[in-house]
Amino acid sequence: MPNLRAAAFRQSATEIGVEGLAAVATSTTAATTLAGLSFNGLDGIAATSRGLLLDAQKGFAFVVDTRAAKEFALAHWLVGGADGGRLFVRCFDAGTVIRENIAGDVLASLTTLQWNIPSKAWTGGAVMADASLNRRMTVRLAEAVAFAQIGIVGFDGQIELEALRLYGLPEHAPALLCGTPTLPVGQREFAAEVAWDLPNLAPGATSLLDVAVAGCRQGDLADAALASSTRFIELDAAAWTNSTVRVMARNISPSATFDLGPATLSVAVTKRRIP
Repeated sequence: MPNLRAAAFRQSATEIGVEGLAAVATSTTAATTLAGLSFNGLDGIAATSRGLLLDAQKGFAFVVDTRAAKEFALAHWLVGGADGGRLFVRCFDAGTVIRENIAGDVLASLTTLQWNIPSKAWTGGAVMADASLNRRMTVRLAEAVAFAQIGIVGFDGQIELEALRLYGLPEHAPALLCGTPTLPVGQREFAAEVAWDLPNLAPGATSLLDVAVAGCRQGDLADAALASSTRFIELDAAAWTNSTVRVMARNISPSATFDLGPATLSVAVTKRRIP
């Protein structure tokens, strides 16, 4: 991620996310799955002029399919070249269930990884710093690790993160899961399609339909389109409640009444950029 600030969006009124990355936390959690431990955005993250200011317990991670690729290098840059942050790794099995504190699951260069019981994660034993020659970390995963979160957290205090990159060996092209239907996090755009059989609409009449859009939050930008045979049905869409978009169809014809057959209604939700 060349610049996190440029890819940041508002997940909600208090939460910020980054396209292509999962938001992660070192706080106590009861979750045990990849989906339950990956977030589209979290609070405790603030936008600055060049980066994102992360509270100590917050971070961002790549989510990688590691069934074939096992070795990665993580590089990061804090605003102004500051030292700070610690390596953060979670390991998951083929069923995307967390592998808890299993010796040998992950090894890292230039640091001893420590198991963090509350967050079910491995964290670096030392702050990443140029003087320690550990700003770039190499990570090696065990054969049984099918998926992994690999990233950075503040841990010792706030960090102002500007860039984060993950490298692999040239013979592999591991898939990144963020933004797919399997793991809809690190995602700014969400979509849904439903069939809508509008009632008979007289001139000026309206009809409402609530559409479930997972990940939608109030304040998101919403659009709707109906595959119909007339241009006189105007659509308005709004993020009505969390995970719900309300669509209103209005007959704008001054004289004609329309009774359309079932048609496909497409709804799109876009998270707001941070100005």
